[in-house]
Amino acid sequence: MKGQRLRQLYRRLVSGSYRSIRTKLLVCFLIVALIPLLSLGAVSYYQSAKMINSQFGKYGENAVAQLEQQTNSSLGRMKQTSETIYSYLLDPARTGLGNRVPVTYSEIIEKNDFEALLKSLRTDRTAGIYIITPSGYYYGESNLDVAKLDNIPAWKSRPASYQGTYWLGFYEQNHAMRGDDSHLPVLGLAVPIHHPNGAQDGSTILIEENAGELLHMFRLFEEDTKAHLTIKSPDGRLIYESASKFAPKKNDVIWERTLAVNQWTIEARLPAKAFYKSSGVIRSNTVVVAVISCVLAFGLAYVFSSRFTARIRTLKDSMQKVSFGKLDTRLPVEGRDELGSLDMSFNRMVSGVQTLIEEVEQSERLKKEAELRAFHYQINPHLLFNTLNSIQWKARLEGAEEIRHMLYHLTMVLEGNLDISQELITLGRELRMIDHFLKIQEIRYGEVFRYDLHCGESLKRYLIPRMTLQPLFENIFFHGFTDGVGSIELDVREDNDDLVLTLKDDGAGIAAEKLEQLFKPKPESRGRGGLGVQNADQKFKLHFGPPYGLTVHSTKGEGTTILIRWPKKEEGSDGDGKKN
Repeated sequence: MKGQRLRQLYRRLVSGSYRSIRTKLLVCFLIVALIPLLSLGAVSYYQSAKMINSQFGKYGENAVAQLEQQTNSSLGRMKQTSETIYSYLLDPARTGLGNRVPVTYSEIIEKNDFEALLKSLRTDRTAGIYIITPSGYYYGESNLDVAKLDNIPAWKSRPASYQGTYWLGFYEQNHAMRGDDSHLPVLGLAVPIHHPNGAQDGSTILIEENAGELLHMFRLFEEDTKAHLTIKSPDGRLIYESASKFAPKKNDVIWERTLAVNQWTIEARLPAKAFYKSSGVIRSNTVVVAVISCVLAFGLAYVFSSRFTARIRTLKDSMQKVSFGKLDTRLPVEGRDELGSLDMSFNRMVSGVQTLIEEVEQSERLKKEAELRAFHYQINPHLLFNTLNSIQWKARLEGAEEIRHMLYHLTMVLEGNLDISQELITLGRELRMIDHFLKIQEIRYGEVFRYDLHCGESLKRYLIPRMTLQPLFENIFFHGFTDGVGSIELDVREDNDDLVLTLKDDGAGIAAEKLEQLFKPKPESRGRGGLGVQNADQKFKLHFGPPYGLTVHSTKGEGTTILIRWPKKEEGSDGDGKKN
């Protein structure tokens, strides 16, 4: 049943019945912490209780065995003393011992010898040794009041025809005539003498031993174990019983021993409640510790889950702020755990988004500026082309062939530049416009410059932003060469998925301070020079991204080298440069 409840709770946790992750963490933490704790407490209690109950049971058995040993020792001494006296009296030579006061010398001598024997049989625990005759005369210490012997319950109720040893049990010796021994607790033994031919036939041997130490042991056992002690004879006569009231029950713990001397039964009964009291204390302590541990585990789980969910809640609030456009939101990194890594990742993500948005805004701004610039410089191409054609026709009529050729090449260049229907054109088309531009310069300056082109035919199908090479060639002629004299080398090659164009000249070069300012925005400048390089670089970045564009290397007086890198892309291809 308990396993079913745990499985149901687990299903609810997994299926998400608890909406709060804090509740899930709290419940899971408590389950993980309390199940081992309670299981360990239960096992510890069971093992401890089992061991203590076993030890207490063995202790009780050993204590009863010790009582048996001490009682057997006392009974054995008394029985041995009675047997010695009985054997002495059975001697036919002991005829002088009668049941009256001795009057002759031999009777007196016999009496003295017999009492000397009785004295020799005494020990430090002997309370009295007497031989009581049927007439009431007795042998032994002269401190016995025979008339008071009937105060002993077992003495009065002993059978007249009883043979053998008759154990009187425990009683107070109030029949002695000594004031210091009055009410002395003793253990008594009565042995009837049956010897028809003997002088002591019908007499009784009475042996009493001080039972104070033995009874003290009984009381110590009762106080120590809280058990109820009883001693019974084989015929069911109660010899000893604890003074406390006791109602026997079926579930009592019983320790029992039988005395070897007289077959008395020593029985110690302990109520089950008292026997398991020690284990009950352990159970109570275990419960208290378990409750304290549960409270502590709940407190730790609450604190941990609160801190954990608070950090998650902070992350959620920050994400909501970012969704509202607050891109300056950042999370404090409070640790190096997984949540700390998540906080750092969130901060990096927001920074990346903020940077990306800024780049997009800048790209849009540059694109608008380019569009405005295009609108600003846009003219009516029909009027321009018609005018140029008219001039070219007039030059032909007048026979000015150089002017006509220059106008033709200029018309081709302007036709490519003023065609704004395509922002990306093939590299071959761009190179053809460069050829027209160079023809114009050749007519203008003559054949004073050299131009070398290295570009495979397979590369000319790739796209390039229109009107990006012409401004660079213009800079060479207007700033690098003097009167058009110099060498120009253009090389195009593949580099994995990119194209790399190298434009090199041996002109005047660019000063170092001007080279540093080349790509910096100069809105106030509208002249020739760095503006063409800057515009060309912006076109590549707008179309292909920030990693692409121009790199300029130049040394004053030695020439300039311009590197252009952009990705391979064909007409009708997607953004990755693959044809659809």
